[in-house]
Amino acid sequence: MELTKNIFFNTDKLIENTRVKISYTGQLFQDASKEVSIHYGFGDHWDNVNDVVMEKTDLGFQAEITLGEGNTFNFCFRDENNNWDNNNGQNYIFNLEKLPTELLVLDDEPKSLSSSKRLRRAYLWSKKIRLAVYKIITYLPKIISGNYKRKATNNNEE
Repeated sequence: MELTKNIFFNTDKLIENTRVKISYTGQLFQDASKEVSIHYGFGDHWDNVNDVVMEKTDLGFQAEITLGEGNTFNFCFRDENNNWDNNNGQNYIFNLEKLPTELLVLDDEPKSLSSSKRLRRAYLWSKKIRLAVYKIITYLPKIISGNYKRKATNNNEE
C-alpha cells in the first residue's frame, strides 16, 4: 500500500500492535545516502519514540517495526549526515486502526479432554438427528399415501 509518494507499507491498513514493513524511496534514497533511520512515535504526543536503522535494498530503504498504541503513527527519516526528510516540517502522520476484537479468543483456560469428547458426542448426535429427519421427510409421505413398497428379497422373487 502506498500511503504517500515514496513511502510504502506491506499492508492495506495500519493496525495497532501489529508488525509492518515500511519501504522508503524518498529524497534521502534518491540522494544516495548510505544509511537512513526511521524516527517514529505514536499518538498526538509522539509516545514511545524509537529510531531504527533501515536496510538499504534496490527497492529503497526498508525496516520492519511493531506499531504501538495510539490514534496515529508519526515518523520521519534521517540519514548519516543528519539530513532529515520530515515532510517539509509536518512529519508523516497516518491514522492507526484498533485491532478487531471480534476475532480474538479471550478464553485463557485450556480445553480439557472431556470437553472435546462432549463436542464429538454432540457432533455425532447432530448427524444422527439430521439423518432421522431426512428419512422422515423422505419416506413418511410415501408410507401414508401407500406408495411405499419394500423391495423384494432374493428368496421371495424365486
